[in-house]
Amino acid sequence: MRFLQAAAILQSTASLLRLPPIAQAFVLSSPKIQGVHYYLLQTSSIAISRPPQKQLVGVTTSTSSIATTATTTLLQATSAPKSYFSSLTDFSPMPDLTYPLLTAQNATTTNAIINHYAQSESFTTLSTFEGNAILQRDAEDDTKLQKGIDIAKAKGVIDPKFIPEEYIAIDVLGKNPEEVAEEILTTVRSSSSSSSGNKGAAGGGVVVICGLSGTGKGTTVSTLQQKLESDEGKQVVCWSNGNIFRSVTLLAATWCEQQQQHADESNGGGGGDGDITKALTKENLAEFMTMLSFGKFKDGKYDTRICGLGLDCLVSEVQNTELKGPKVSKNIPTVAEVTQGEVILFAAEAIRQMGEDGIFVLLEGREQTVNYVRTPLRFTLTLSDLSLIGKRR
Repeated sequence: MRFLQAAAILQSTASLLRLPPIAQAFVLSSPKIQGVHYYLLQTSSIAISRPPQKQLVGVTTSTSSIATTATTTLLQATSAPKSYFSSLTDFSPMPDLTYPLLTAQNATTTNAIINHYAQSESFTTLSTFEGNAILQRDAEDDTKLQKGIDIAKAKGVIDPKFIPEEYIAIDVLGKNPEEVAEEILTTVRSSSSSSSGNKGAAGGGVVVICGLSGTGKGTTVSTLQQKLESDEGKQVVCWSNGNIFRSVTLLAATWCEQQQQHADESNGGGGGDGDITKALTKENLAEFMTMLSFGKFKDGKYDTRICGLGLDCLVSEVQNTELKGPKVSKNIPTVAEVTQGEVILFAAEAIRQMGEDGIFVLLEGREQTVNYVRTPLRFTLTLSDLSLIGKRR
């Protein structure tokens, strides 16, 4: 639950807010629901409960497990500990901050909680800390990605003079996911009607979604998918480059294993060291990419095939096994840094194929990587009030 996640963040930043290391609780009641709800926050666990009559059964979460606590005697409101959340603000819980609202775990929940603590200095301090951390991580990720892009340009894998289509900026401030999705769909419909001569325009297309962390990209993509499928009757694919990076890493790791095996056989056991970087030459990477192909395979469904170095499998069949194994996971950062260009071009071609085949492809990612996918439907989600990034978290 998002509420539990928020409470966990409060625990992790206890030193920042100087929270006392003792259990505290607050009470939330509503005429719309029967009973009184107790929310317990302490240094090791969080309990949310909806007590029947004079007893409550709490659900306790910790860093390692979720378990049901023993039945506990219901505390009377007059003897309950001082409310932790009431200590964050000088006013009582808003009437509309109800148990059903909290358990909905959607944009309405988030906005209601932010509004509830609008005057809380502690909440503002915490959200500022979280927001700055998110922005810093985004900046660091951008730097790393740009390094990979520069390597690809230097190798001649991608065109250094490439200019993507213009992005359409959408300020999501004050808008719910449905409103943001509808704003995007208005442009999509307009583009489809004005490009009726395009083979894929009437049935498919490619929609690119970018933006800082916390602007709602994932939620917007999910809402778009639901609207396109249910309201527009479209076939939709949400594309991610992650499995392509993993596929290249699997090939590189397999190449290392085979080289080490050959060396062991030649030197009587004194083989190579299995250093993954030895597999990442320009020539090897070019060869690895020829071992990946995208198209319709099993049951006529689009998939990526890995065929080479003794491997022959479909990504959909190994994405939760070999592609998440130790030899792949530990080497992904190293491989991804030098394969940005190769993966970008592979993804661009795969997405083009699906778009022309009448499929709507939703692509979420950083601008540096999605720039090379040709489409006029490019959107950047922005927040004119950046403080909301931390408040949402």
